[in-house]
Amino acid sequence: MASLQDQLLKAGLTTKQKARQANSDKRKKNKQKRSGAQVEASMQEKVKQDIAKQKEQKLAKDAALNAEKQEQLAAKELHQRILQILAHHQVKDIDGEVEYNYTFGTKVKKLLVNELTQKALVNGRLSICGLDDVTYVVTKETADKLATLDETVVLLSNDKVEESVDEDDPYAAYQIPDDLMW
Repeated sequence: MASLQDQLLKAGLTTKQKARQANSDKRKKNKQKRSGAQVEASMQEKVKQDIAKQKEQKLAKDAALNAEKQEQLAAKELHQRILQILAHHQVKDIDGEVEYNYTFGTKVKKLLVNELTQKALVNGRLSICGLDDVTYVVTKETADKLATLDETVVLLSNDKVEESVDEDDPYAAYQIPDDLMW
């Protein structure tokens, strides 16, 4: 039995050129199908790799966000701890008529204190700390502890240091008093 193609050629409904073209197209389609199966497998592999890469990126992003949240939580916890120390160890009953000037950030501020507190601030027994635009007067030990947590909290902490007087200094006889007001 002859193929359909042969029958069509005998009947004169097609030509040899069209028959060859049809065979060529058929072979190309079969070849594409065979190679297409391999292409699909490589495409699937590529898709799997892309999904794995996206998962890794998402995990890295999540880890970064988690680390940032942990840092924010630690900073908030430190802030609350410093605030608690300041509130608990704040020296009370320091109000008076003597002005004591200190710097808070970029501003010079005044604190009205009594004479005993003013002498203690000058001698370094008391220190001034500030947090959230609030000023606290605390002991030197408390200020030292706060400085280990955050140095920016301590605004003023005087150290009583005996200065050696230079013998050649022409102004040696004119010492500046510690309680000089400015």
